[in-house]
Amino acid sequence: MTFGLSTKLAPSASSASEPGSQALEDLTPSAALRVVAIGGGTGLSTLLRGLRRHVAFPDWPTNTPCHISDLAAVVTVTDDGGSSGRLRQDFNMLPPGDLRNCMIALSAEEDLLSKLFAYRFKSGKGLGGHNFGNLFVAALTDITGDFAHAIQLASKILATRGRIYPATTANATLVAHMEDGSIVRGETNITASKQRIAELMIDPPNAAAMPETLEAIERADLITVGPGSLYTSLITNLLVQGIPTALAEAKGTRVFICNLMTQANESLGLKASEHIERIYEHTHAPVFDYAVLNTAPFSPETIARYAAEHASPIEVDIDPIEKLGVRCITGDFASEENVVRHAANRVTGALLALGQSSPKRP
Repeated sequence: MTFGLSTKLAPSASSASEPGSQALEDLTPSAALRVVAIGGGTGLSTLLRGLRRHVAFPDWPTNTPCHISDLAAVVTVTDDGGSSGRLRQDFNMLPPGDLRNCMIALSAEEDLLSKLFAYRFKSGKGLGGHNFGNLFVAALTDITGDFAHAIQLASKILATRGRIYPATTANATLVAHMEDGSIVRGETNITASKQRIAELMIDPPNAAAMPETLEAIERADLITVGPGSLYTSLITNLLVQGIPTALAEAKGTRVFICNLMTQANESLGLKASEHIERIYEHTHAPVFDYAVLNTAPFSPETIARYAAEHASPIEVDIDPIEKLGVRCITGDFASEENVVRHAANRVTGALLALGQSSPKRP
């Protein structure tokens, strides 16, 4: 069955201007959710910006409902390019870039510290191209000797409204088997390859999840995967030992948030159902109850701009998705600006309403 959100979750013409506001007004404090968001890249940080607004903080107004009682982000750590890649090579540490972006997304909006963590040096021998937040995490890692602990300390400094966990603390490398039979190592090389990925692996294959991550998934009322690059932001997390089993056995509602556009080398030409199929090929078990899918059309200008980059809107094929046992949540979830992104508030409204109305919720 397809659930169209245009009538159930979107605001009416006379309601508040914030998309999804009516759905959020219908939620009650007693039904606050424990949420886990899994992913990486700009997709996860965009989602977290929407979720953050519904997590209680010390000065939370007593007359304002709290929709999320606990929020945890599980973030990919296989990046080997840019500032993160340089630090990974120079200090033999995990790449901090995606985790840093999530910390910024969960910090107080327009906060000076969050701007500082996002600052990138434009020049300077050895400093040019580095991000201050990455350097800060590198310093904390060196002081504490523990990357995961460094992330938690940096999160406290930024007063994040949620916990952030690396998918694994193992120094793991992505390895891709391509359709032409070649093997490509490293996220940067995989992304740059002109061949299509047939199978993604992680080295070492026994790279394990943190116990805190598995506990968060077990306790969660709502678990999201995506949006993000199909292989290098999503599947990479699902290769970590313990996470696929935890998702398969999770009691909470499991939601796949489908990308808006295809991506060269990762999802070119793939329909929405094929994204889920590729994920299931790597998890070896069904791990989704619902899929959030954008069905709103894009402007001709946006389509032309992305076509020049060999990308196009992902085709939403509902019947094949439902044959996989995944129920579809459709609606207008896109924001068209210079770059197409998910509209964080609309997606958040849909997720929270779904999490509280799910038959899996006690």
